[in-house]
Amino acid sequence: MEEVLMQSIMGLILHSGNTKSDCMEAIQLAKKGEIKAAREKIEIANQSLVEAHHSQTAMLTQEARGEKVEVTMMLIHAQDHLMNSITFRDLAIEVIDLYERVSGK
Repeated sequence: MEEVLMQSIMGLILHSGNTKSDCMEAIQLAKKGEIKAAREKIEIANQSLVEAHHSQTAMLTQEARGEKVEVTMMLIHAQDHLMNSITFRDLAIEVIDLYERVSGK
């Protein structure tokens, strides 16, 4: 597999994983009543998500230039990580909002 493509794929997996981990930490912070810290952790997750999107954009740009992007199990796996991290981030924000509402802060 082309080295540049593999770097993009690994970037997707890495940054998507970081997004999900940061969101999980944010939920745990909110659970302890640390709402401000939880929201700060979500912002860090958002930065990782931007980096993941940069990796994805590199592949989309390559394909838009007419360069074939080989669809492999690694690419499918990376895209799966990205979609799951986006969903997890969205749900984490909702959970933090609920913890904030329940705690009255």
